[in-house]
Amino acid sequence: MAKIGLFGGSFNPIHNGHINLAVSVKNELKLDKVIFIPSGTAPHKSSNEYVSSEERLEMCRLALEEYDDFEISDYEIRRQGKSYTVYTVRHFKQLYPYDELVLMVGSDMLLTFDQWYEYREILGKVTLAAISRCGTDLNQLYKMSEKLSLFGKTIVVNASAVTISSTKIRKMIKNNEDISCYLNGKVVKYIMLKNLYS
Repeated sequence: MAKIGLFGGSFNPIHNGHINLAVSVKNELKLDKVIFIPSGTAPHKSSNEYVSSEERLEMCRLALEEYDDFEISDYEIRRQGKSYTVYTVRHFKQLYPYDELVLMVGSDMLLTFDQWYEYREILGKVTLAAISRCGTDLNQLYKMSEKLSLFGKTIVVNASAVTISSTKIRKMIKNNEDISCYLNGKVVKYIMLKNLYS
């Protein structure tokens, strides 16, 4: 039985913080692979702020091509309509019925997880791994993790800090600042070539 991480996000753009986080969680939980799942385009975002699904998918491909144990799924991008996590979980459970799926979420998401659509079904199908990025919210996370463990397996992972956000990177691009230390070199070239976020 394999252990497979599911890592969703807008990845707008994907940056080194995302990758370092996936590496950290993969090593910590001894995952066999991590599947990155870029979300569909949110209708309320401006096109300037939110580049096309194809462009975000291509940036993920460029950023992850050197990692053998990282994959990308376009499931949420291809799916029509509102994309609830439970649909994504059902999809991957069908693909990997005998493997352990580990849904990776940020600590802020864990604290409101009991408000998610069909959260009990999600917990029945996956191991929930909440990632504490600062280490200061651990007490809250452990309390919520205990509450949710009535419905399934939950883990709190204290991963290495992510010190950059996609929002900040987009602002830096707009201001013509150097982003090369935050992104894979091929992703930087792609952004410049396509004139994204400027």
